[in-house]
Amino acid sequence: MKIINLLNMKGGVAKTFTVVNMAYELWRRGYKVLLLDNDKQGNTSRAYWRYDAESISPTARILSGEWECLDEPSGELIQSTDYDGIDIITTNMSLFGATCTLMGENSGDITGRYKKFLLEGTMKDGSLICDKYDYCIIDSPPDIGINVINALAASDEVIVPVKIDKDALEGLDIVAEQIEDAKAINPSLTLKGVLVTSYQNTDGEYAGLEWLKKQWEDESSERYRKYPILGIIRYSKKVAENSFLRKPIYEYSPCCGVAQDYKKFVTAYTGKGR
Repeated sequence: MKIINLLNMKGGVAKTFTVVNMAYELWRRGYKVLLLDNDKQGNTSRAYWRYDAESISPTARILSGEWECLDEPSGELIQSTDYDGIDIITTNMSLFGATCTLMGENSGDITGRYKKFLLEGTMKDGSLICDKYDYCIIDSPPDIGINVINALAASDEVIVPVKIDKDALEGLDIVAEQIEDAKAINPSLTLKGVLVTSYQNTDGEYAGLEWLKKQWEDESSERYRKYPILGIIRYSKKVAENSFLRKPIYEYSPCCGVAQDYKKFVTAYTGKGR
């Protein structure tokens, strides 16, 4: 199971939207996908109609270590979605309390809770969780709390969704620094690259995109050489229209540019079309 972390220290970059549609496109190619909603707002959980505001969330129970004391399989914390092949570990505001509690602990491994669950947890049939899925995608919030550190400790690679503006481009260095710091606990962690989102072909955004491409192509550019562009997702009004329906964009408007761009991105990422 490859574990992918979608992360940016800046909000409003279509991170959750990318998680939802990347999972859908992987599923359309026959892959089994596990989602881990690591943002206490629970937007990925909402997107798949599994948000529960009342109970202690599975993510909170994993961070607290409670799952290790359960009699039932740890896979009980995983819910199915309406797509047979996409499952989810949901969250809600209880994740905030779990992170605060975890920060106060003075013993034990407080950075490896997600990793231990994903790699050692079991399904109902006794099989390992990591053997059931091809991909696990983590939706992390725009901060660097202990839940994000746990996500980085468990991840194989990080993809950074980014909108083309000056603040976002400069913020890439912050993400890269956090990944370098996380290598102290996860030496194999890599920054896979940047996914440009909500792209509009204005003079300003075109210039920003060309600048970023040039930095990547310029071998003498040490600062941005580490940010390959994995894909470009165009802006579309269909995204806002679809927000109330909570569907993958391909199911709402398969011919729109956004749907086609996510399809192209995942084909390039996996090397497998559909």
